[in-house]
Amino acid sequence: MNAVVLPILPPLIAALAVLILRRWPPALALAGATLSLAGSLWLLARVASGQTETLLMPGLPDMPLRLVGVPLTALLAVTVATVGTFVLIHAVGYMKRESGQARFYAVMSLFLAAMQALVLAGDWVLLLAAWELIGLCSYLLIGFWFQRPEAANAASRAFLYTRSADLGLYVAVFILIGSAGTSEIAVSLTAGGSASTAAGLLLLLAAMGKSAQVPLQDWLMRAMAGPTPVSALLHSATLVAAGAILLIRSAPLLTPEALFAIGLVGGVTTVAAGVIALAERDLKRLLAASTASQYGLMLIAVSAGVPLAALLHLLAHAAIKSSLFLAAGDFQHARGDTTFDRLKGVGRSRPWAFAGFALAALALAGIPPLSGFFSKDAVITAALSAQGAVWLGPLALAGTLLTGAYMARALRLLWQSSGDTRPVAGTGWMRAGIWGLAIPAAGLGLAFGPLETMLDLPVPETAGIGAILSGLVAALGGLALGWLVPVKRLLGPAHQWAASGLVVAGGLTAWVGRPVMAVARRCDRLEGHLYAAALGVGRANLAVGRWVRGGDERGIDGLIFALVAGVRALGARARTLQSGLIHHSLAISAVATAVLLVILFSASLSF
Repeated sequence: MNAVVLPILPPLIAALAVLILRRWPPALALAGATLSLAGSLWLLARVASGQTETLLMPGLPDMPLRLVGVPLTALLAVTVATVGTFVLIHAVGYMKRESGQARFYAVMSLFLAAMQALVLAGDWVLLLAAWELIGLCSYLLIGFWFQRPEAANAASRAFLYTRSADLGLYVAVFILIGSAGTSEIAVSLTAGGSASTAAGLLLLLAAMGKSAQVPLQDWLMRAMAGPTPVSALLHSATLVAAGAILLIRSAPLLTPEALFAIGLVGGVTTVAAGVIALAERDLKRLLAASTASQYGLMLIAVSAGVPLAALLHLLAHAAIKSSLFLAAGDFQHARGDTTFDRLKGVGRSRPWAFAGFALAALALAGIPPLSGFFSKDAVITAALSAQGAVWLGPLALAGTLLTGAYMARALRLLWQSSGDTRPVAGTGWMRAGIWGLAIPAAGLGLAFGPLETMLDLPVPETAGIGAILSGLVAALGGLALGWLVPVKRLLGPAHQWAASGLVVAGGLTAWVGRPVMAVARRCDRLEGHLYAAALGVGRANLAVGRWVRGGDERGIDGLIFALVAGVRALGARARTLQSGLIHHSLAISAVATAVLLVILFSASLSF
């Protein structure tokens, strides 16, 4: 078996097994994720030296589907599998008392399989199929508690925003295939001229939807209505990561015009989403806004022409953000909510979860020697070394400052004060999931050197000690501000605006979301009317059919049945003449002869 399918098949088989057997869903899903992790590590070991694992499969005419294992895609597969495994471990405890577990674990396993297919896809057609599948899975998982109006609304909003932006990917793929004459990703990225610029801008649009970049960031915070393990998986290594992965893999295609647009979007997002996170009153929504901000930093690195820096931050962020969300899930079970009003002081009663959260928070802020320090240093160095350093550098430093501020504020609120904490079922499972990801969140930076050598991607030009010091000062300054200064004083008059999500004139919700949902409701009502009309026509047709059937039964069938009955009665009377007695037969013969003679005599007289 080709090693490139090993990360995909186990979770796919696990999803099918859960749906068919409807038994042992946590065990089957965990087995699928663990085997996917083992397969990903095996694939990475095989391609680490620079060789390529390729599998061709039947596809469109002259466009075969292909899976490609190279150091970049294999490393992404390991990241997806690692996060997925520990998220599912945490989910065993988190979902212990929830119903619908077969549905949950089946979709989670399918989600992992689809994401593995996306990162390993070597052609645009397969990537599009995987892209659609992760969108479907995210819709089902965000709306897992579909009985709750907020969950159903969040799922619909995520579907609307991401699907609208997905049009950019479709058009970009059409342009690239038309220009290159092939669907192979590696070959199509060599297209030049205006096609590259148009495709790059359209790929940015698709990435903005999936990675929740301004102005499409709102859906990500509302997606917190789903189970917390879903949030951890979405924000770290699957759906939201797909946008950044798309741009990292497409880096050779991007023209200066596209790079400028990517940097502008990423820079605005890292600051705007950071300000929104700072004003949030809900822990999960804060982490969601933080996710948009961190992916903004990755776009800055791509814009600076150093996709390696974006990739390193993506790897560190995957471990950091997933452990933060999993700890938030532990706090949620302890207090029954994720608002800071309810979570104040929960860290004192849940010290193991809080320790994992604090370690990941400091890593995200960029404190050495944790992984976030090394990845943010790479991003800041890339920004300060780029041609647009005059504006990319300040935006990257502002994003770093805000990261420290909102994480310090969260730590302070979780630690200070106290409150009642109820017993939490499945604590062991949740603790294992948190620390399974908090450890790489702390130490992953030590592996960045070997990874840079293995990936053979352009590294950022050295910006000297100034980049390191400026990034560290921004991180420490942000932590101090977030811990010491109340958020209302820190944001001043902008606090209320930030708390509302920096909405301008109602935002996309007013200009796009509500009108589209209103049209959808009208279409639903129209469909209801059409259904009623079709039902009425059907009932009329059935009535006509019943009338025709009645006429057929009482008319034609009655006549035929009467004729048959008459023939049968005549036959019955004729049968009585056949008694078998000789004198009866002689008498009948005599009568018949007499009748015949009378007829013949009458005929002769007429002539």
